[in-house]
Amino acid sequence: MSSKLGLEIEKVNYAKQIAKNIATDVQQFVERYTTVAVERTICRLLGIDGTDKNEVPLPNVVVDELKRKNVLSDGVMMFLGNAMLEMNLTPQKIAEQIAEGKLDIVQLPLHERLEIEKVLQSTVNQSIKKIKDRKQKRENYIQTLGEGKRPYLYVIVATGNIYEDVVQAQAAARQGADIIAVIRTTGQSLLDYVPYGATTEGFGGTYATQENFRIMRQALDEVSQERGKYVRLCNYCSGLCMPEIAAMGALEGLDVMLNDALYGILFRDINMQRTLIDQYFSRIINGFAGVIINTGEDNYLTTADAYEQAHTVLASDCINEQLALMAGIPEEQMGLGHAFEIDPNMENGFLYELAQAQMIREIFPHAPLKYMPPTKFMTGNIFKGHIQDALFNMVGIWTQQGIQLLGMPTEAIHTPFMSDRFLSIENAQYIFNNMKNIGEEIEFKKDGIIQKRAKKVLQDAIDLLEKMQKEGLFTALEKGIFGDVKRSKTGGKGLDGVVLKSQNYQNPFVEAMRKS
Repeated sequence: MSSKLGLEIEKVNYAKQIAKNIATDVQQFVERYTTVAVERTICRLLGIDGTDKNEVPLPNVVVDELKRKNVLSDGVMMFLGNAMLEMNLTPQKIAEQIAEGKLDIVQLPLHERLEIEKVLQSTVNQSIKKIKDRKQKRENYIQTLGEGKRPYLYVIVATGNIYEDVVQAQAAARQGADIIAVIRTTGQSLLDYVPYGATTEGFGGTYATQENFRIMRQALDEVSQERGKYVRLCNYCSGLCMPEIAAMGALEGLDVMLNDALYGILFRDINMQRTLIDQYFSRIINGFAGVIINTGEDNYLTTADAYEQAHTVLASDCINEQLALMAGIPEEQMGLGHAFEIDPNMENGFLYELAQAQMIREIFPHAPLKYMPPTKFMTGNIFKGHIQDALFNMVGIWTQQGIQLLGMPTEAIHTPFMSDRFLSIENAQYIFNNMKNIGEEIEFKKDGIIQKRAKKVLQDAIDLLEKMQKEGLFTALEKGIFGDVKRSKTGGKGLDGVVLKSQNYQNPFVEAMRKS
């Protein structure tokens, strides 16, 4: 690595090695457990969909039945495969019979493990093929239509109504957006089930459902062909249904997913054990499907000071990188997060922001970094806000970020108008074009403000990682190491959905997706 900041490659490698040690400790814990969400994801990958007469999703019906009977540690795969052998039914028909009270799946005579694995293989292969075909469809679009240059212009839609979202998303694509993120309705991350079907009501966003994914992907495919440029679709596979939503996105052709356990722990109070287990399977699915994951380190700077706590963002990015690698996600699919959040009244704040962004770029050279706009110090003064967004866009092109989430002039007041979105895209396009090669042309003063700042943040991150290596990630999170937010290892939502795996446990999707 050639560093414009004068960063020492030995220090960068040392930081990543410590992060790997921390991640390895977490991974050893994760692989011993499953969760209700992981088992529901397996149900979905085996083709189980729909709801019962009370509108409870069938994956929940099946998994809840096994959990009530204290056999979930054996895994849903064993019981579904055994029932397929015994009754010659599909997983969908088995789930329907359980929902109707016609079948006690636990009481069936138990077949040999090899027989169960054999009967499941065809269904597993069909699911794997569906996801592969979806991935290939994306690649074909990109090869034939092309896509936007990096940094990708990333904008949001958030009406609550999927059909209105389609109107706004297509308008944004025509205005020049490269990624459309459908913001998820407030609180969905705390639901331990995935709603079913198309939805037209949501607060602050729209429900993430498989049908909504299908509707929006189809709409963006239409406008992609119309405009001659592939437009990527983003949603959220975080929260208590993290792996389920990853599976739904993989099947319906999503391209980008917010996928970060640390975000859920800190800002949604989801139990750390539960969500780190869920994250592993969700990232295996996203890696296999070619989905770019986005992590949420930018949020740390909304609750902690961006200047004083900049090193926590880098430390977390290092850990998230290692956890992603362990799940088989290549660097090219890691949208590691950071943000432009220093108080605009700080003297030389722009230089510190530039130092931080260049440092993250150099330390993760192959990652399509997700760079977030100023939000913490936005006010009702939309004119000043538009200037803040312009400075953010300057840093984005200067440091060659991968994904530029555009700020909106009125986002501090209400859900942005379509006209606001156009102004934001116009702002970014103007700056990206006029400053296209500035990063290649300008060097930084040796031992100047920018170099010194970057070196200090790197050293502070190393110090923090060394401390975390001694304590472990769980203890560090309990102490409020990220975002000044403390969480208990046994607190938060979802711990009752964690189950220790038995010797009978099997999940062939992990091996099948990791090998491909």
